Amino acid sequence: MNASDLRIITVIGAGTMGHGIAHVAAAMGATVKLYDAVAGGAAAGREKVGKNLAKGVELGKVSPADREAALARIRPFDELAGACEGDDAVIEAVPERLELKREIFRELERLTPPHALLATNTSSLPIAEIAASISTPGRVVGMHFFNPVHVMKLVEIVRHGAADPAMVALAVGLVERMGKTPIIVADSPGFASSRLGLVIGLEAMRMVEQGVASPADIDTAMKLGYGHPMGPLELTDLVGLDVRLGIAEYLAEAIGPAFTPPQSLRDKVAAGKLGKKSGEGYYRWSPDGKRLS
Repeated sequence: MNASDLRIITVIGAGTMGHGIAHVAAAMGATVKLYDAVAGGAAAGREKVGKNLAKGVELGKVSPADREAALARIRPFDELAGACEGDDAVIEAVPERLELKREIFRELERLTPPHALLATNTSSLPIAEIAASISTPGRVVGMHFFNPVHVMKLVEIVRHGAADPAMVALAVGLVERMGKTPIIVADSPGFASSRLGLVIGLEAMRMVEQGVASPADIDTAMKLGYGHPMGPLELTDLVGLDVRLGIAEYLAEAIGPAFTPPQSLRDKVAAGKLGKKSGEGYYRWSPDGKRLS
């Protein structure tokens, strides 16, 4: 099998990353079965895809016909078995909890055809430990997408020691069909992007704590001084402070104290200030996602 043969793709989890993955999979022409454990969650994810496609029409990047065709290819499911029946690939995008992912992959091995690619969208968790939960670990590959999925061009393909090279190649081809650029990285803590990006983000948080500069000025320094399209604190708000805290705690344990989360990050997460999705993080955000300050 090669990437052009992937006709039916199941996406597990319809949240921030899952609905974005469903978007790009449907846009490339695949039938997408979108599943979420929360009743109605898959239908809500499909609605979000519709809104993003409508924005693309407004900007002249998507034709009205392509919007309708892509949306029609997304089928929401509230039941996992039906979502996995007859699929060619599964991309899991549930919260970053190792045992949750391992549990899901045990179910996926039971429910999916033997030929199906099993991919996990994680920004830091060890792929080998997820793959070890099933009897056919070679089927499992890491596919680390970036938010917002329909805009960001990079996808990290993470290869663990027992990965089948054919499955890695299949994942690379799938990413290319989606119009994105794959890079292949070894299964190591934080992979390439999370490890590099988090170092900058955590140091920016410490600079705010120390009164070096405001969040806006720190972000401007990185955008205008280093050509970053988005500053590290605005990016933290977009990714989610809770997500970044979880990654930092994992990397601090796996790599060392350079990744120890700053107290301000812990305090904001404890207060429910999770970034754009909650309306406040290092900035304040309007309900329609516009930065207020």
